[in-house]
Amino acid sequence: MAATATDALGAAAAQVRAAGFAFVAGPTVRDWLQGAQPLAHWQRFAASWASLGPDSYLAAHGRQRRRRHAVFAAGRQGPAELQPHQPHFQGLEYNPLQGDIERWFEPVLPEVAGSAELGRILEAGRDFFGSLAPGTKSWRIEVHQFRIEPGADAPGEPTPEGVHRDGVDFVLVLMVDRHNIAKGTTKIHAGDGCELGSFTLAAPFDAALVDDRRVLHGVTPVLALDRSQPSHRDVLVVTYRVGAAG
Repeated sequence: MAATATDALGAAAAQVRAAGFAFVAGPTVRDWLQGAQPLAHWQRFAASWASLGPDSYLAAHGRQRRRRHAVFAAGRQGPAELQPHQPHFQGLEYNPLQGDIERWFEPVLPEVAGSAELGRILEAGRDFFGSLAPGTKSWRIEVHQFRIEPGADAPGEPTPEGVHRDGVDFVLVLMVDRHNIAKGTTKIHAGDGCELGSFTLAAPFDAALVDDRRVLHGVTPVLALDRSQPSHRDVLVVTYRVGAAG
């Protein structure tokens, strides 16, 4: 990893410690993920967002949000290991729109779950957040592929539940692709509702790093720039929950 990327990630870690969140620009994140080897199959990885299934739990918004889901486990070192397919669950206190129910989404495709690209993302996030929680021995990692598709007459809602916490310890949000999309600003709030900052994930590899224990986050609705043409906002959301602390 280039020295500039190392410095930028050090600054991001300091910002998360101080403020609870950080935005990291795409070129830095790409250098971070590549390490000594290029992401040889990134385009194939990004293309998998075209195969996401509808979010059937959003009756009013299901045609605007598509997703796949997977759960991994990881230790302090080594690869993250895919776990048996299972539901996504959030308490009502974290998701007032869809809390306290088991939500079964289509699983992340095997070729995506086993890809070097996803492996590097999961392990890079584990290492970054591990530096903020150094006593952690193991992690429960949930992977969410999201595609938001605004309609011709209605915006797409990346976070229909509003500004919220995910009910985990840390969150990594990685921009994969934006096509024919306007807006979609990420907003960070304190527990008392005060806005702490905002930024837009506008380019591939742009990332948000969030301490979910301390701050809330949400994304404003997205619009199609040309309503007569297809549009989408593709992101990867990876959540990290501490498994066991030493």
